[in-house]
Amino acid sequence: MHIAMIGTGYVGLVSGACFSEFGVDVVCVDKDADKIERLRKGEIPIYEPGLEKMVQANAEAGRLSFTTDLKEAVAKADAVFIAVGTPSRRGDGHADLSYVFAAAEEIAAALDGYTAVVTKSTVPVGTGREVETIIRNTRKDADFDVVSNPEFLREGSAINDFMRPDRVVIGAETDRARDLMRHLYNPLYLIETPILFTRRETAELIKYAANAFLATKITYINEIADLCEKVGADVHDVARGMGLDGRIGRKFLHPGPGYGGSCFPKDTLALVRTAQEAKTPLGIVEHVVASNDARKQHMAERIIAACGGSVKGRTVAVLGLTFKPNTDDMRDSPSLAIVPALQVAGATVRAFDPEGMEEAKELLDDVVWCKDAYEAMKDAHVLAIITEWNEFRALDLERVKSLLQEPVLVDLRNIYDPGEMKAAGFTYSSIGRPDSAFGDD
Repeated sequence: MHIAMIGTGYVGLVSGACFSEFGVDVVCVDKDADKIERLRKGEIPIYEPGLEKMVQANAEAGRLSFTTDLKEAVAKADAVFIAVGTPSRRGDGHADLSYVFAAAEEIAAALDGYTAVVTKSTVPVGTGREVETIIRNTRKDADFDVVSNPEFLREGSAINDFMRPDRVVIGAETDRARDLMRHLYNPLYLIETPILFTRRETAELIKYAANAFLATKITYINEIADLCEKVGADVHDVARGMGLDGRIGRKFLHPGPGYGGSCFPKDTLALVRTAQEAKTPLGIVEHVVASNDARKQHMAERIIAACGGSVKGRTVAVLGLTFKPNTDDMRDSPSLAIVPALQVAGATVRAFDPEGMEEAKELLDDVVWCKDAYEAMKDAHVLAIITEWNEFRALDLERVKSLLQEPVLVDLRNIYDPGEMKAAGFTYSSIGRPDSAFGDD
């Protein structure tokens, strides 16, 4: 089987590499000639554990290649995946589908024989129907089906998510399309992965509904954490007690500075806009969006409070800038709200992230960039942990104290124990635990 993957961003590159690992011949297409040339040399533009090795191995085996020639790639393909970006549109929050529709027009002109055109990008309900119309209007004679096959990849564990997923969702309207997709995913069928065949509109909505629900769990436990601080409860014990209920589950019940990344912020917003247009507003999701935005700003206020209510003329050491560990993705990271808020309040920010520094430099101004965690701490008045990279979990606390002007640590990911930090001589603040410094705010 031959696949053309249109787009070599996070979804396209990971999906293309994993399909080639299945033994499928995959051609990844992108308009960016420099990016394609780097990929041909084995240079991976994103950080994702295991991806570089997989890309290189399958490229050497001849199953994975890269090109700017969409026409040739599509003409040879049994299935063409649209994996281009769908960012939030400025002004109204809708998903920007211009890249999807442009790809559909180009694909239509290049089709040769029966082809399944598969939307892998996260798109609102009804997009598959619009893609079908575009292709049909462009090529009256085209023999094709449009399929929805949403991705459920978590950054930092994307390869495992693709190779051993919880489920595969396929929205297809014909037996021909279903048979082709079933054959493509046969390696997962053989390991008894649940494969859900449904209508296109249902498949499109499943992705948004799933992400909005997970974002809701995150926001819910964050609000419970705020309550815990007021009443003297421990949010981790609350989350554990909730998670042991099989109807709830323990995942995504980890308090922190709010969700970010490439999916949850734009998908929740797009779902809200879709529901409003359909005149069936989703009040819960609307609150999730508003609460999460407010929380990021509140995290900066926590750091300022730890400095006695003012950071004017003070230095804040920040560890972790990406929205989560094991990625270099800065999209909608809490740090993008926290760091500027600290700077507006008069602070100098010294920062370090293991993988996200280059991305962060493009998005944050006037930050002192440091080569490691300890350099960031030098002469700072407070240390703030924003992203829970593993290397931050076992810091040399005596060395930390010797570098800071004051032994103040604000842990927005709760990676340290309050009692141990107090015993080590720190003024320690965390999220939703009895020893938080903010219980009397």
